[in-house]
Parts: sequence; structure tokens; C-alpha cells
Amino acid sequence: MRSPDPSRHKSGKQPHIALASDNPPCRFPRFGGEPNVTMVTPAPHRMPIAEGTRLFQPGQECPGYVVVHEGTIRVSITAENGREIVLYRVRPGDVCLQTFSALVHGTAYTAEGLAETDLVIEIVPPNAFQDLVLTNADFRSRLFGAVADRFSDLERLVEDVALTGIPARLARALLRMADRADAVNLRHEALAIEIGTAREVISRQLAAFSRSGLISGTRGVIHLVSRPGLKSIAGEI
Repeated sequence: MRSPDPSRHKSGKQPHIALASDNPPCRFPRFGGEPNVTMVTPAPHRMPIAEGTRLFQPGQECPGYVVVHEGTIRVSITAENGREIVLYRVRPGDVCLQTFSALVHGTAYTAEGLAETDLVIEIVPPNAFQDLVLTNADFRSRLFGAVADRFSDLERLVEDVALTGIPARLARALLRMADRADAVNLRHEALAIEIGTAREVISRQLAAFSRSGLISGTRGVIHLVSRPGLKSIAGEI
């Protein structure tokens, strides 16, 4: 089944993401959910963004520093052969490396950012963000710490793709994406994007997991039957 175009808003129109200019000072969230620090620069508007909206794409200029207050942004990259892989997710308190790099170097985005859920975000204009980094040592320290954590996530991704086989990568993805009921509500195509492989490979490996009694279910909903078994394959035991 053909998936909907994620670049469109649910209403059929792509939302307009505007920068604010004449607003009172705002309370800029610290990383890790700790108390806020007051910005001395104008605050942008909080904007609701619908699930499925494309926030940025390769070649697009960066309008400012993205602050996620609610929801999740999925950042992915697509190779020349059309294969896509998820790089990381941005949740409240996280840093988007794509945005950070674009602001620091004055370059365009090289990956795609998609609203994986409904969002509430702010966009801090570049000058306001740079002023905050230069003048607020506490914010700067926390920002760089969050960036370092994000690089660690990317290092683990590179290790997974380069050195880890499909069974272990898929097992890790299933364990990571499962909800409290041990259900994974993802189609095979989405799982393929999650670990950077083909849908057919995912289908074969899920069938193997099912025959081994590790999972059960149908397309669209996968139930984890044996967490210990999957953790063993994932190398977490």
C-alpha cells in the first residue's frame, strides 16, 4: 500500500513555519528536563505541527534552532540507491545535530526531518541562538554535552550498520520500539528504514524469529514473545 506523502499536512497543506521577531523574552528549556533559563533575546512562537509533516529536507536552508516541547522528530538520510535509514530521533531535551551543524557552519540540511508524532516546537532565530551560546555559559555547557551524547548515538549506529548482522540489528530495533504491552506497531517497510535494509530482508528475518518462537503477530503489529531470546540475539545478555 502506498504511504501518504509526509511532506503534506493532514489538511493537505504544508504548514508555514514562520520566525517571530517582536515577542517578549522566553523561557528556553534546558536539556534533560531541568529548570529553565531565561533568554534575553526575542522568543519565537510555539507552533503545533501535525504528524507526518516534513520539517526539513536535504538542500534546505536552516531557519533557526529547533526546540521540541512535545512529540518526536525522526531524522533520516536516503542513499543514492534509494535506501533510507533512521539516524536519530529528537525529543524534548534533545539536540538535532542537523540543525546544530547547519547553524554553526552556515550550511544547508543534508538529511530529512519528519514529525513522527504531533509536535509542539519553537524555532529560535540564528542570531538569538548564537547570542545565547556566546553569553550564557550554563546553556553552552549543556548544549555541548547534549551534542556529545548525540555523537555517541551516531557512533553506535555506525557500529551497528558496519559490524552487526541483520538478526542482531532487528532484535535491537524490536526491543527498542516495543510499547509497554510488548507490541511493535510498525510495518515491514518502517522496520527496514529503522535499521537500513530492504523490506524483503526484514520479512525473511521476522519469519525466522516467528519460527523460533521469539515473536508473533501479523503485518503491522508484532508481539514480542521472548524478550530474553531477542536480547540474546541483540547481544544484550
